[in-house]
Amino acid sequence: MPRWKALPEELDPQVREFAGHLRRLVDRSGLSLAAVADRTGYSKTSWERYLNGRLLAPKGAIVALAEVTGTQLHHLTTMWELAERAWSRSEMRHDMTMEAIRISQARAALNEAGVAAAPVASRRAARTAGGGTSGAGAAGGTGVSTAGGPAGEGFGAGRPSVPVQRSTAPRIPQQPHPGAVPDSGGSGHLTGGGPGGRKEGGRRRLPLFLAGAVGALLLIAGAVLLLDPGGDDDAGAAAATPSAEPTAPAPQLPAGVECSGADCTGQDPEAMGCGGEFAGTVARATVGGGLVEVRYSETCGAAWARITQASPGDTVKIMDGSSEQEGTVDADADAYTPMVAVKKASDAKACATLASGTTGCTTPE
Repeated sequence: MPRWKALPEELDPQVREFAGHLRRLVDRSGLSLAAVADRTGYSKTSWERYLNGRLLAPKGAIVALAEVTGTQLHHLTTMWELAERAWSRSEMRHDMTMEAIRISQARAALNEAGVAAAPVASRRAARTAGGGTSGAGAAGGTGVSTAGGPAGEGFGAGRPSVPVQRSTAPRIPQQPHPGAVPDSGGSGHLTGGGPGGRKEGGRRRLPLFLAGAVGALLLIAGAVLLLDPGGDDDAGAAAATPSAEPTAPAPQLPAGVECSGADCTGQDPEAMGCGGEFAGTVARATVGGGLVEVRYSETCGAAWARITQASPGDTVKIMDGSSEQEGTVDADADAYTPMVAVKKASDAKACATLASGTTGCTTPE
């Protein structure tokens, strides 16, 4: 069974070459991954990621590996710088690809919404046009055409005018009521000479006038109620005040990083992707024969403690003043703690308690 897994096919050629060179260095040294982790101060899990192309090894790990394997540091760091540039370009291409995918999805969603809205608008327009046609037909159907009269024009396109058949019987004049005289307009209505002799049109106009006056009063009253400045200003202000403050958007994390800030407290830094290239040592101390470090990730906004070259049973803690996490050394001679959320690197402190009883803590660098 081969010792190394096949490198990912999508890996940049320069990163692939660098990972292969690291594998050859480890093979020539004859060390196991546990021994490499013990001597370099980087965990076995981290070296598995570095050597399998899942993460680019940080410069500190490369310097430590050069010392362990007796490799010239200048040449190894030169190759690391080339791989680091290629890795950054790959990350940028990945980010641009994801952004293009999100833009395409947004455009597709907007286009689908526009297509769905078009039939609705068409149906509304059709209903509006149909209503107007029906109204016109109704209006035209009520008029009876006379020769040259306006009713004939509104009766309907293409239909012949139907002349009104007038009676040829002799008209019998009506006898006026005593005291009444014919209306000067020739309409046949009679106008009385006394006080009770009002025209019939006047009797019809009076109710219409009263109805119009009442409607105008109602409109004025409604306008006064709507514009009343004595309303409940507090209720309006409460309605205008948002019920909750807008939520700030979550920070955009790099690919492989799974938490940030308070969400990282109690989490494994390697499993959450906060180690490797996203972390660095900000404080260290030698306690007995072990090296204690504070590892800090600005990307994750969290810190953790690591102890190397230690003995089984030794413990290490990370503290930020309000919370702490602890780890215990096993047969690998190293250990690291879960993370605590910190606002800045100097907020965290790591302390070790050895099985022999020796204790010690880090100091900021």
